[in-house]
Amino acid sequence: RRGGFWFLGDRSLPLPCVLRMGQCALLNLFLILGRPTLSSEVGIIICDIANPASLEEMAKQATVVLNCVGPYRFYGEPVIKACVENGASCIDISGEPQFLELMQWKYHERAAEKGVYIIGSGGFDSIPADLGVIYTRNKMNGTLTAVESFLTIHSGPEGLSIHDGTWKSAVYGFGDQSSLKKLRNASNLKPVPLIGPKLKRRWPISYCRELKSYSIPFMGSDVSVVRRTQRYLYENLEESPVKYSLFDICCLCNCGGNLMFAGLFFLFFVRVWNWTGNLRNDVLYQCTLCFLSQLMPHHLRLTFFGQGYSKGIGTDKNKPNIKIVTQLKGPEAGYVGTSIAMVQAAMTLLNDASDLPKAGGVFTPGAAFSKTKLIDRLNKHGIEFSVISSSEV
Repeated sequence: RRGGFWFLGDRSLPLPCVLRMGQCALLNLFLILGRPTLSSEVGIIICDIANPASLEEMAKQATVVLNCVGPYRFYGEPVIKACVENGASCIDISGEPQFLELMQWKYHERAAEKGVYIIGSGGFDSIPADLGVIYTRNKMNGTLTAVESFLTIHSGPEGLSIHDGTWKSAVYGFGDQSSLKKLRNASNLKPVPLIGPKLKRRWPISYCRELKSYSIPFMGSDVSVVRRTQRYLYENLEESPVKYSLFDICCLCNCGGNLMFAGLFFLFFVRVWNWTGNLRNDVLYQCTLCFLSQLMPHHLRLTFFGQGYSKGIGTDKNKPNIKIVTQLKGPEAGYVGTSIAMVQAAMTLLNDASDLPKAGGVFTPGAAFSKTKLIDRLNKHGIEFSVISSSEV
């Protein structure tokens, strides 16, 4: 951090990713990539989301805009609108399902007309989960039908915390779940077919035998993003849809215990809010934040347990006969991992254009990048995918 600015990015690029941490986030600074020539010194374009003309001027000068400023439900749409109307693609790191799905509903057709790509959840939410399922599917010698994944966070010596903007996004998102339900009901989407048996339901606190640890449901956007990706792959590429669930692994003897109790506390207050309508966002924010300490997690591991059918085995009456375990290992998720994922997604958007969906639109990471070399790029930059085991049952 220097002089009120945070510098994020990837060492392979001579470009910093800069965002202004203002009180109201009215001043947004964006990383702009993809112009044919770049000067030795990167300039700064200042634009204000309250000033549409400034956003339009920014978008006209960009090929790809990386938008790092949230909560996106408050600050995201003006940027997307400016990019779509002025021919710039855009990647954000939103983990807010209502915002992500609303933007797809409002701007997909217009973005397709303009030939631009709007890609949400391009950071820790939700590239590891979304691309992890695709990696697992690609490595299975058969048809993958279901995946359970478990996120393990290893903290540094001073504990675990979460960024203020990320936590506020979660608070406002969970506090307004009724709007998300209305949006999904209004979309009238046809149900995706169920291939193979359903995933087993777990208790709010359950034990994972394979990892010998307790877990709680993951409360982020990953599951909804993966489901949207699977719908896209089924409807547009005729690929078999994969059922998906995600859990946090919590060790009671270290900071994972704080994470588990914060999560349960968060769920409790969200339920109270939904039942009574009397709990304010700021109260929920202050009550849950007290469980977390000062530093972001040191590194993470995301383990995928997949099951499916070998070639030639019918999925209607038979039980799954193949199991596969894959794993993603990465650095600290909130700043380092998210920066790597976002920048490599942008480089993929610029360099693998022939492997993207044929027309533009609003996409999940998996829908946009399933046929590209993004996984290879991530492997080269510290977010590593690997197969742990694969066997027939």
